[in-house]
Amino acid sequence: MADEEKSTPEEEKMAAEWAAAGEGGGEGENAETRVLSQNEIDSLLGFGNGDGDGANSGIMALVNSALVNYERLPMLEVVFDRLVRMMSTSLRNFTSDNVEVSLDQISSVRFGDYLNSIPLPAMLAVFKAEEWDNSGLMVVDSAMIYSIVDVLLGGRRGTAAMRIEGRPYTTIERNLVERLMHVILADMSGAFDPLSQVTFRFDRLETNPRFATIARPANAAVLVKLRIDMEDRGGRLEVLIPYATLEPVREILLQMFMGEKFGRDSIWETHLGNELLQTDMNMNAVLDEVTMPLLDIINLKPGMFVPLNVKPDSVVELRSGETTLFRGKMGRRNGHIAVMIEESEIKQPESEMGYVENRS
Repeated sequence: MADEEKSTPEEEKMAAEWAAAGEGGGEGENAETRVLSQNEIDSLLGFGNGDGDGANSGIMALVNSALVNYERLPMLEVVFDRLVRMMSTSLRNFTSDNVEVSLDQISSVRFGDYLNSIPLPAMLAVFKAEEWDNSGLMVVDSAMIYSIVDVLLGGRRGTAAMRIEGRPYTTIERNLVERLMHVILADMSGAFDPLSQVTFRFDRLETNPRFATIARPANAAVLVKLRIDMEDRGGRLEVLIPYATLEPVREILLQMFMGEKFGRDSIWETHLGNELLQTDMNMNAVLDEVTMPLLDIINLKPGMFVPLNVKPDSVVELRSGETTLFRGKMGRRNGHIAVMIEESEIKQPESEMGYVENRS
C-alpha cells in the first residue's frame, strides 16, 4: 500500500495507457497473433531441417540467386562422369591398389566463399587450361593426402593411415601428391577431349588458400566433389573451375547429352561427306609452263606463237587450282582429246587406272 501511495501521477497515467492498449486489442487481434516455432523460423530463413534443401528456399534463395546454376551447362555432368571412369582406371595403375572413384556433387559456389570454407590442413593445386588461357583449382584433403602417401610407400592393408596434426607437409608428401595431380589432370584433359582440345597443366602446389587466389571472390565457379576409396583408406578431392575458364566452350557445354557422341551428330557428318563426294570440280590439263618477261607478255598479239617444250609422249599434269592431282599422257578416245592417268597424287587406296576426257 505504501508503494501505491508513492506512485506519481505520470506513472499512474502510463499504467492506464498500457491497460487500455491491452484491452483495446480485442479478440480479433489476439486471434491473428501466432507464435512461430523454431522449425518454421528455420524454414523461413532458408536454413532447412537437415534435408539439404535449405539453400533453395526462403531468404537463402534470394541471397544465392546471383549464382549461375551448373545445370545450365548439361554437358558438364557428362564430362565429369567420364572423368570418374577414367580416374578409376588410371588411379588403379598409379597405386597398384583397388581404387573406387565416385562423383558426390556438382554445384555452383562463389569463389571467395569456397576458399574460406576449405578445411585445413589441405593441399591446393593451381592448374592452367592452356587452350582456354585461364586457371582452375584442385583441393586434396588431409585424409586423402595421408592415404595416398601410405599406399605409395607400401603401408599395410587394413590399417588406417596415420594422421599427424600440427606439422607442415614434408617434401616427400608434396612430391607424391604432385604426382597424383599430374595423373588426374591428364584424365581431365582426356575427359574434355570429345568436346574441345584442352591441356590442363600443373602450375603450383599451395597449402595456404590465400596464395591460391585465381579469381575474384564474388566470381561464380563450378565445384565438383569426388570421393576416392582405396579399400579402408581414402579421402575427398574437389575441383573448382571458374565460369570464366569455361567461357570458351560455353556453347558446347550448353548442348544436351546424346549418348557417347558428346553432342556430335554423326548423321549430318555422314550426309555432308557423301554430298562432298558428289561435288563437281574443274580440272585443267597443263601441257607446259613458260616463264616470260612482262614486256613480252604485253606485246603478245593474235597470231603470235608461244613455243612449248613438250613432245607428243610428254607427261601432262591435271590440276585443280594450284594442286596437282594426276599425271598422264595425252591422246584421243571416242573422238575426244583425253588424258590417260598414269600417276595419282591423291593419298588413297590403290584404284584402277582411269581416263579423263576433255569434251570442250
